[in-house]
Amino acid sequence: MESGIFHTRYESDMALRRTPLMRWRIYLAVAFLLIFPFVGNSYTLTLADQIGIAAIGAIGLNILTGFTGQISLGQGGFMAIGAYTSGVLTTHMGLPWWLTIPIACIMTALVGGIFGIPSLRLKGLYLAIATLAAQQIIQWAIVRSALGTDALVVPPIKVLGTTLNKLRIGPFGGVDFWFYWIIYLFLALTILFTVNLFRTKVGRAFIAIRDQDIAAEVMGVNLFRYKLLSFATSSFIVGLAGALLAQYRGIVNYERFTIDASIFYLAVIIIGGLGSVSGSVYGAIFMTLLPAILSNLGRSLGSTAPAIARLVPFVQQGVFGLTIVLFLVFEPEGLAKIWRNIKDYFRLWPFSY
Repeated sequence: MESGIFHTRYESDMALRRTPLMRWRIYLAVAFLLIFPFVGNSYTLTLADQIGIAAIGAIGLNILTGFTGQISLGQGGFMAIGAYTSGVLTTHMGLPWWLTIPIACIMTALVGGIFGIPSLRLKGLYLAIATLAAQQIIQWAIVRSALGTDALVVPPIKVLGTTLNKLRIGPFGGVDFWFYWIIYLFLALTILFTVNLFRTKVGRAFIAIRDQDIAAEVMGVNLFRYKLLSFATSSFIVGLAGALLAQYRGIVNYERFTIDASIFYLAVIIIGGLGSVSGSVYGAIFMTLLPAILSNLGRSLGSTAPAIARLVPFVQQGVFGLTIVLFLVFEPEGLAKIWRNIKDYFRLWPFSY
């Protein structure tokens, strides 16, 4: 007897969510995101905002590294381009915040495309060193310019002439509450764009380059064009994360965009899962909540075990590195693969054999 889900129309077979269970998971996730800001406090909303921005940046890096196979260590520098562009346009030119965000994305895409030119001749470790050089060049340019002398203070976002921290709906309000909706709107648009990108000719060309660039070129894929397009697309989304971070924090400082930021985002996509949009979100959640949990643990031990509490900052660094190593050894495909295994188990249960 046949069993399972069989599609009789192209529309259902090509849908993003092809089964009722998949659609219900999306509905539940959307319902959770809509309800959460009304039940969370200021601290949890801050963490949620950080997760949203980290997820956008991780998706941008995953397009380049996970889907196209181009290793990048310049994430922090490209985020700095987006953050400083948005901050300068808002502070010194008086442009509205919503207009500075697309301009910052386009500027970051242009810079990313320029630094992506060596990718035609370089790959692997050599490309990683080239993008690391891009990180250092961008950081050096910011430090040596007038922007690097002091922190750039970005004016607070205004809606209908009122700043976000003064907008309230009953007991709900503040920057974290209102920015939550802005961040997750952009995150939803980024996810939709990225998922659909890899259902197109361009996205399939990216994947072909990742799997075997020589074979892709033989099949007619223009390596130079698509590699540059991959760098530009990735940088565009990374610039969005940087611009949102600048507007959210209200202060832009180059120290926030050092090589540590590049390594952090590389760890996010490794732990979440290379070549997976959902894995970028899982990795952002994991890598944002893990330091928060350890910090709260250190504060709770401050009165009872101060000697152990003093070691917590060092333990954080150790846990950070150990987590990456363990995932690379035991689950190279990250949290996305673990979630797929769980779904497959329950889909076949009790006949999992």
